[in-house]
Amino acid sequence: MIVLGIETSCDETACAIVDDTRAIRANVVLSQLDEHRPYGGVVPEVAARAHLHYLDGLIRQALDEAHLDLGQVDAIAATGGPGLIGGVIVGVMTAKAMAAARGLPFVAVNHLEGHALTARLTNDVPFPYLLLLVSGGHCQLLEVEGVGQYRRLGTTIDDAVGEAFDKTAKLLGLGYPGGPLLEKAAQKATNPSRFDLPAPMKGRPDCDFSFSGLKTAVRRHVEQLGTPTEADVADLAAAFHHAVGQSLLDRCDRAIKAFKGRHPTGKHLVVAGGVAANKYLREQLAKLAAKRGLTFTAPPLALCTDNAAMIAWAGLERFRLGQTDGLDFAPRPRWPLDPTAKPMKFAGVKA
Repeated sequence: MIVLGIETSCDETACAIVDDTRAIRANVVLSQLDEHRPYGGVVPEVAARAHLHYLDGLIRQALDEAHLDLGQVDAIAATGGPGLIGGVIVGVMTAKAMAAARGLPFVAVNHLEGHALTARLTNDVPFPYLLLLVSGGHCQLLEVEGVGQYRRLGTTIDDAVGEAFDKTAKLLGLGYPGGPLLEKAAQKATNPSRFDLPAPMKGRPDCDFSFSGLKTAVRRHVEQLGTPTEADVADLAAAFHHAVGQSLLDRCDRAIKAFKGRHPTGKHLVVAGGVAANKYLREQLAKLAAKRGLTFTAPPLALCTDNAAMIAWAGLERFRLGQTDGLDFAPRPRWPLDPTAKPMKFAGVKA
């Protein structure tokens, strides 16, 4: 069984081909960082036009790398949401056109489910497992009980953690994208405990997250410093990492207790999403998992950020269960993994 996947939800244009042996036959990703860097963030219209310009060529490249033609593909999967709606439309319409022309099944994939199921592609993690999904647009704790079966334990009430990384990096004058630059700066810290930053929500009885207050605390330190030196930036970056780590560990620890209570056979803590590429956070989460008797699993760094291999795999998981979509599928800017979970008042698309 071979599935071609398309990912166009934000600022990466991507196409991949995977099969049911978990082999990634091709995984082509074109970053749009250069197009968006002058603006300090992703511009939706610029992203959509770039997807439209590059996608056809990337599909051809993926097929060539996999030594396949479209007639050897069993299904076409594409991100159907959530995401920037212009980009999602480009990917969905391209996938529909290919499916219609070749008489192939079409599978609309929830972008978040792509992240959620990546650990099954790379590590064959069995259901159920506990997932920490951390990216630029989302921060959630979920029990993954099966394909399309998710129970949300916690979500952010304001900023996503990746968003907090980007905004903090901007406050420190590090540029965009903020996550990798902030991590690099933190590694140069000579006094990482110099600044006392709060660990948001630590000790609260639920599993929700908040990062807007932490971002505000960083801003106040920057204002007090005036013009931060390189040493100031490094120490603040390290303090920010520590505060985020403490918050995530506290929230995950509470989620682990809830997860074990409902799923005593569950043995895995999985982290996915762009922020899962952060080495410091991976190390801290691995220690927590070991302490609680769970196996820690994180995808390879290249599969943490947005990519089409995860979309192709999620499409394959759904396709072999008979879960396909009609060509009348409408792209969705918002698409929660757990539709029964109560929407958070200020979380918006991040819930």
